[in-house]
Amino acid sequence: MKTFAAAIALATATIVPAGTAMAQDAAGQATSADWIETSNAYTQKLIDFEAQFYPESASSSGYEQYDGLTFDYSPDSTERYIAGAKALRAEFAAAMASESNTFVKQDLTILIDSLDRSILSSELNESMMLEWSELPQSIFYSIGSMLSDQTAENRRASAVQLLNRYTGVADGYEPYTELAKARFEASRGDGKIGPYRVEVEESIGKIPTFAAGIRELFDKYDIDGAEEALDAMDQQFADYGEWTRDVVLPAARDEARLPEELYALNLRNVGIDMDPREAMSQARRGFYEIRAQMEALAPQIAEKNGWPETDMASVMTRLKQQTIPNDEIEEFYRGVNRELEAKVRDNDIVSLPDTELQMRVASVAESAAQPAPHMRPPRLIGNTGEQGTFVLTVGNPTASAEDAYDDFNFPAASWTLSAHEARPGHEMQFAALVENGVSLARMLYAFNSVNVEGWALYAEAEMLPHEPIEGQFIAQQFRLLRAARAFLDPALNLGLMTREEAEHVLRDEALFSPGMTKQELDRYQFRMPGQAGSYYYGYRKLIDLRVETELALGEDFNEKAFNDFLLSQGIIPLELIAKAVREEFIPSQRNGG
Repeated sequence: MKTFAAAIALATATIVPAGTAMAQDAAGQATSADWIETSNAYTQKLIDFEAQFYPESASSSGYEQYDGLTFDYSPDSTERYIAGAKALRAEFAAAMASESNTFVKQDLTILIDSLDRSILSSELNESMMLEWSELPQSIFYSIGSMLSDQTAENRRASAVQLLNRYTGVADGYEPYTELAKARFEASRGDGKIGPYRVEVEESIGKIPTFAAGIRELFDKYDIDGAEEALDAMDQQFADYGEWTRDVVLPAARDEARLPEELYALNLRNVGIDMDPREAMSQARRGFYEIRAQMEALAPQIAEKNGWPETDMASVMTRLKQQTIPNDEIEEFYRGVNRELEAKVRDNDIVSLPDTELQMRVASVAESAAQPAPHMRPPRLIGNTGEQGTFVLTVGNPTASAEDAYDDFNFPAASWTLSAHEARPGHEMQFAALVENGVSLARMLYAFNSVNVEGWALYAEAEMLPHEPIEGQFIAQQFRLLRAARAFLDPALNLGLMTREEAEHVLRDEALFSPGMTKQELDRYQFRMPGQAGSYYYGYRKLIDLRVETELALGEDFNEKAFNDFLLSQGIIPLELIAKAVREEFIPSQRNGG
């Protein structure tokens, strides 16, 4: 069974539906309403099934009937999940043979693939890994999903019910920390490996931050009735940290690398279908091409600002010295976003939403959980106007002084970060979610990092020519990072490079801070192995499709029409987006059509 943390992460990920461009069969097989109704009936079966095990995930997506319910941590839950998932998969496979509508069959394929990956993940983890959970962080995510500006006020009180159940204050419930301990002990077996030692040690250190963060959420939203559960939580989290140190840490592994089967599954989950070694080769070439572009920009920036040093490293140091104070960073970024929106309109790059961009500075606990700026998605189901929110972080509060960040809080960095997370990046995907959603399968189960992050990096590239030269320089640096990820992640996980060698690339060649470098390496090795390569991989696929389309249309190519069409497709697999471009967009645009 998928872990609770994985389920919550999926629910709070960047999820965007397919748009109306995919909603009609050109051959007239059925109306949009007809096929969507049929598809949704199948998808609802999967939603209802998974909600038995992960109601928090369904709640985060917008299904209010699951508010306040907590995940199934019973001893046989994994066995029951696998059995139920296999039965549902067989039902969907049988339906494939009887359904004739192309789009319904596509959606069934999406659902079957999701079940296949969930089943395989559950089976592999059960057979190969000791079952340890970073439970305090997962509970913080769950409570934070409910106590959020994106959650309607009338729903927030259910956070008390959540915490009561997690802590065992609610009748009939045992503290989840005790259940987690029991699951760990029950998972022991010959040949199984424990979590990575560094991950365990860092997790222990963050527990007080997450406990404080949960209290802050209840205070922020003025939620009463949680005092008993909060007091119980403090004691249980502290005890869980001590237990983790005494019991889990001795069973931890010293080698970060996952078994090859699990790493291959991670790549599949994020949408990377290329041989890792070929992907590494392409990314290495891209890395050095991008670095050469940065080296060409550095002297121009130095001359513009009257700086004597013209090399790339010196220019980067100068730019980072222009620190934006923490109490001014939100307003500064808002100003940059307004400028980006104006450039989008003036240059007819893509259609902007009518709504104002939502933005805020992260809490201490949010920064500890996710130190980099990010986008929090809106409600997916039953959206009544809730928007995604661009969350700015100002560093990792749990990091040591030598691991400090200086990668996001200076003016030159604000341009590309805003383009990626806000407009025309992730926030635009969320706008498409609200305005163009169709089938539940495409809304909830077609997500992968390649689809989502590919668009956001493509959005960065779209805005790069319209930014000041300092912004272009940092935009290239972050593109350099995405190329580095695409070869460092597999190199580390295939045993082709040491952590020290990878650190040299990020620190000395890509010029990132010690804190950012450590975060990146942790991400490749144990936080999200395999995911980091999805940015560059998805971006390259979209760029290739853009070039193909421009060549096919010539003077008939319209940048704004193309980008609007891409957004309208949502996060269906890029192969399907490419098919739609070739079969729908290109013919519709010929001769100015």
